[in-house]
Amino acid sequence: MNDLFPAEDFDDWAADYDEDVETASSFPFDGYAQVLRLIVEKAAAGSGAAVMDLGIGTGNLAERFARQGCQIWGLDFSAQMLVRAASKLPGATLGQADLRAEWPQDFQRRYDAIVSAYTFHHFTLPEKAGLVLRLLQEHLAPGGRLVIGDVSFGNAKERDSLKLQLGDEWEDEYYWLADETSAAFAKQGIQTTYLQVSFCAGVFEFVKR
Repeated sequence: MNDLFPAEDFDDWAADYDEDVETASSFPFDGYAQVLRLIVEKAAAGSGAAVMDLGIGTGNLAERFARQGCQIWGLDFSAQMLVRAASKLPGATLGQADLRAEWPQDFQRRYDAIVSAYTFHHFTLPEKAGLVLRLLQEHLAPGGRLVIGDVSFGNAKERDSLKLQLGDEWEDEYYWLADETSAAFAKQGIQTTYLQVSFCAGVFEFVKR
């Protein structure tokens, strides 16, 4: 995804990922289960809906949609994460790719819902904005919803306060800031709604005006 986080790091993490995130009560995964629940709620994808999960990882988010009878597509840049996802999601269409680059042909279509959890914080704000605009213009079906949950803060002051509090436990990545996100996306004609879920996580919904 970027030079700091090669795919091999996520391949190595795949075997322990579920346990690490599902039992976490600290930064950066505090609120993980609530974030996934809210994404599913906001996506409002019923049985038969085509759902794309970007950065599908081991399939924890997509599995919730599958239980609702949705058709699942998923992309990730880690081969071992995809192996785990495939075991949970028989019948899903899965592929390996950098989300910012050209997608495999099987994924060149429109979806009723596009979702993502804990992936976009590896991208700079311009990369986030470019990818979201592309999703809205090229891959979201009319009336569909784009919902992203991730490590995020209301503003830089909140982020910096936690960084100071955590000290050596802090990891520098491109975490979302709700205020700068709303301003940046508004310039592209994209309306953003945001809900803070925990002290370090929130959920965004994007709509093309």
